[in-house]
Amino acid sequence: MAPARLSLPERGPREVLMEILRKFGRPVVDNFSVDQLTVDVREHLDKKRYFIVIDDMQTDQWSSIEAAFPQDNVVSSRVMVTTTIQSVANARSSSNGYVHRTKRLGDKDSEQLFVRKACPKKYLGYMQPESKEVLKKCDGQPLALVSMGQFLRKKGWPTGPNCEDVCRNLSHHLEQDETLERMRRVLLHSFSSLPGHGPKACLLYFGMFPCDHPIRRKRLMRRWLAEGFVETQPSSTENFNTLIDRNIIEPIGMCNNDQVKTCKTYGMMREFILLMSTSQDFITLFAGNKVEHKYVRRLSLHHNIATSGSCSSLDINLSLVRSLIVFGEAGKAILSFQKYQLLRVLDLEQCTDLEDEHLKDICNLLLLKYLSLGETVASIPKDIEKLKLLETLDLRRTKVKILPIEVLLLPCLLHLFGEFQLSDKVKITSEVQKFFLTEQSSLETLAGFVTDGCLGFPQIISHMKNLRKLKIWIERSEKNTNFTDLVNAIQKFIHDDKEESNDPRSLSLHFDACTENILSSLKAPSYLRSLKLKGKLLELPQFVISMRGLRELCLSSTKLTAGLLAALSVLKDLQHLKLIADELEDFIIEDKAFPGLLHLCFVLEGATLPTIEEGALPYLISLKLICKDLVGLAGMKINHLKCLKEVILDHRVTSETRETWEKAAKEHPNRPKLLLFNPVDESESVPGDSSLASTTAEREAMETFPTPDGALQEDNIQILVKQISSAAPEKLNNSEPISKDELNSSFNNMGFSEGKLGLTELSIVQNGKVSSYTH
Repeated sequence: MAPARLSLPERGPREVLMEILRKFGRPVVDNFSVDQLTVDVREHLDKKRYFIVIDDMQTDQWSSIEAAFPQDNVVSSRVMVTTTIQSVANARSSSNGYVHRTKRLGDKDSEQLFVRKACPKKYLGYMQPESKEVLKKCDGQPLALVSMGQFLRKKGWPTGPNCEDVCRNLSHHLEQDETLERMRRVLLHSFSSLPGHGPKACLLYFGMFPCDHPIRRKRLMRRWLAEGFVETQPSSTENFNTLIDRNIIEPIGMCNNDQVKTCKTYGMMREFILLMSTSQDFITLFAGNKVEHKYVRRLSLHHNIATSGSCSSLDINLSLVRSLIVFGEAGKAILSFQKYQLLRVLDLEQCTDLEDEHLKDICNLLLLKYLSLGETVASIPKDIEKLKLLETLDLRRTKVKILPIEVLLLPCLLHLFGEFQLSDKVKITSEVQKFFLTEQSSLETLAGFVTDGCLGFPQIISHMKNLRKLKIWIERSEKNTNFTDLVNAIQKFIHDDKEESNDPRSLSLHFDACTENILSSLKAPSYLRSLKLKGKLLELPQFVISMRGLRELCLSSTKLTAGLLAALSVLKDLQHLKLIADELEDFIIEDKAFPGLLHLCFVLEGATLPTIEEGALPYLISLKLICKDLVGLAGMKINHLKCLKEVILDHRVTSETRETWEKAAKEHPNRPKLLLFNPVDESESVPGDSSLASTTAEREAMETFPTPDGALQEDNIQILVKQISSAAPEKLNNSEPISKDELNSSFNNMGFSEGKLGLTELSIVQNGKVSSYTH
């Protein structure tokens, strides 16, 4: 087997094939086409055993060069491709292989690697370095650990104060110090390779948030739209997905439909984003340090550092600020909103000294498009009608209970969040009716309002032609027991007009024991993409059973009956199902039940799980069991789930239960991932938002670490060959295929190229096709 390594970032198929020939010592003709080069490579490899590594593939090139590798000797030959781009790795995947996503180092191995580089060996037995802050910054990334170890070694023994000082000024060191040049070059490549200005601007905007702060995807994209980084929602989504796909930002929480819900920046990438965004005057970060520029466009204040006194001494021209985010205390100078003239994004959700009296000046910010307020706000003035360009108003953290009608009459308002009512004194005047009847309302999201069926929201929402997401809390009151208007409004919202468009309508209903009969009043035909019902549910409402297009369903009830679950099992369009209950009746998921379900989640107080018969859930890929009292497999057999890729358990289950599920996962033909669920950081959650966000324990499970410098060199390939040979020499000698476990064991004990920072993804050719390997 002849190992050969190619490092060819951003080269085309022709250059890749030419480099392969050069590595083999074959003559290369510059004007040869891809087809001619393919024939040359194929002839050279014919009847030979080979192991080729194509490092850091940035585009989809495999389909153009696949024919160069012979089909008759693939049992003992391999082509391995490394890439930082998830979509490229996925495209390389085949039914016979897998994508391997290398894990970051755990705490123990991170410390070992850092100490090895930072501390002279002769002193290691004398004292331990105080490296907690540095290890946190490196975040388990091998290249970062090595670079920071070498950097601190120049400064002497890494004491606690020394490490803390370096971490405080890390952006400066990253820009200036030659020891960190290699890491700086890798980070710069990740940034410069982003396609176009949009993704770059969106990435730099992450510098507005504190380190380790979870950021909600949808809120972030609304800010991007308000800033003008993107012009449409699809463009915003595309930019976000690009950053996730390239492993530049990290998803930490998932929605019920498996989309990213929350994310954050990590490790050295966070420091690089700060360096780039501040050096280019893209943002100005005030966290106790002196602000050098008088004119700022985007201002971020962090965690009670910006006090009234210190802010008043800053020489900042606030008239040019376009975006302001405050975490903690802002101070009088910053909260003097009459000074702002160009403000478009105002995020005061976590500002601790904002008061109701400030809102009068906020209502004079005529260019404002995004406004988010926090728990110190109790009322919204009628002057908010001046904000004619406002697109998003987020009141979820506030104490606002009564919403002025003027908010609903804002012509550009797209998204309204909170939990409020209209005042009893509000009259639905002819002017208000005309506003909605003439389709002047742009409102797409109303999540949501509290109603007892009285005049107000029920009479208005039926006229909101653009409404796509609706959330309602239904309460019975003594003064009104008639919910006819509310039922009619909901019925109109869910009405199935038989259009085959991809309409993303979503409804969330919270009801008490006295109002559940409202559900039985809703009739077919109906259509929704997503439905959430929270209340006492004894049976599945008929309108749900007959609903067309329902893909996401979340039911929350004190008890879920077998009859209700049986009714769910025949919903053919359902792809994502989440069941939350204190008690779950014994239930058998029979053959052919849930024919289209991809994701199934149970959030239970008890430990009872349904029995799954063979043939049920034929396409299920994700099973989430958020049940702290789960004992073993609880009678659930997962071998019947042929497409299963992951099982997620409550992080509070016993070690015995976790081991039992690990064993079951290993015995499953797909070897699904076993992950642990932990609640997402509450700093970004909102009152009344009980949706779960899945996080993994993969980093904690990492017990091996790559070679010290984290680079894939030719001698590393020889090491890989030797490791495989020692693990299964008879397979290499007899040209037998090597198992995934044997390859996985070898990969986890070798390093990858500097461009990956511990996040390299591999694509492997097996049986003549590229396969994907992932954790």
